[in-house]
Amino acid sequence: MGVEKTFFERVYEVVRKIPFGRVTSYGAIAQYLGTSASARSVGWAMNASHNDDTIPAHRVVNRYGLLTGKHHFGGSNIMKNLLENEGIKINENQVKNFNHHFWNPNIELESL
Repeated sequence: MGVEKTFFERVYEVVRKIPFGRVTSYGAIAQYLGTSASARSVGWAMNASHNDDTIPAHRVVNRYGLLTGKHHFGGSNIMKNLLENEGIKINENQVKNFNHHFWNPNIELESL
């Protein structure tokens, strides 16, 4: 019997599956993990992930496509630049065509 993963580890597992050029929201990840009221905890997990280059935290935005976590990237434009390098247009700290770029783990991944 294996060791049960922490909530943060489960969040990171989902975030690592977000495809290049796509974004998802804190709430969508929380809902996928069966804890729909814990979007803020997903945000805390993202804040704690910045020392791990295997976690594409820049692909997680708020439910409106706003780059609410940008201040955790060491510079005000790093998150924006990372997303733009993936072909995602950003206007005033918000993903343009958010619905087009939105990746929903509840649809894209098999359920838990």
